[in-house]
Amino acid sequence: MSKRAAIYLRVSTDGQTVENQRLDLEKLASLRGWRIIASYEDAGISGTKGRDKRPGLDALLKDARRRKFDLAVFWAIDRLGRSTATVASTMDELAEAGIGMFAFKESMDTSTAHGRAMLEMAAVFARLEREMIKERVVAGLARARAEGKRLGRPPIGNKIRAAILELRSKGFGKLKIAKQLRVGVGTVTRTIAAA
Repeated sequence: MSKRAAIYLRVSTDGQTVENQRLDLEKLASLRGWRIIASYEDAGISGTKGRDKRPGLDALLKDARRRKFDLAVFWAIDRLGRSTATVASTMDELAEAGIGMFAFKESMDTSTAHGRAMLEMAAVFARLEREMIKERVVAGLARARAEGKRLGRPPIGNKIRAAILELRSKGFGKLKIAKQLRVGVGTVTRTIAAA
């Protein structure tokens, strides 16, 4: 009898798509003879967010407790989360429900002690990678400031500033002003506050 599989897909930003992950996992399931019975996704949600901010992951874990599937399949271990604690607690919850796990990118299966240990190590390295990226970004920003480079959006001109204040004096809301002048709401808010 073929295993009932559930796939979990996640991308961090709205500009990304889960479709590449879906194609890889569907091919994997076909090769292994697994029957995909459910698909859960969190599109545009960072892996740093907890389960309460990830409805797809939350639904997967609730259905796991109901034994709706035998195996949870992920494109990579970092799709579960960017912190070791989040990944470990998710893995523990799936294991307690009797659900196996398979990470496509790492090609790791938790049905063995070795596979589970390797998945946990992959989570540790995913967190390390995230921390290293953060350090490089902070160092790059510090270097840019030291070189005198201006960071952030360029300042608005006097013409835009005057238009914002004029529209505001006529009773326009911040969103309407931003949309009409094609500037950010934050720009409108800062301009009004500085006036």
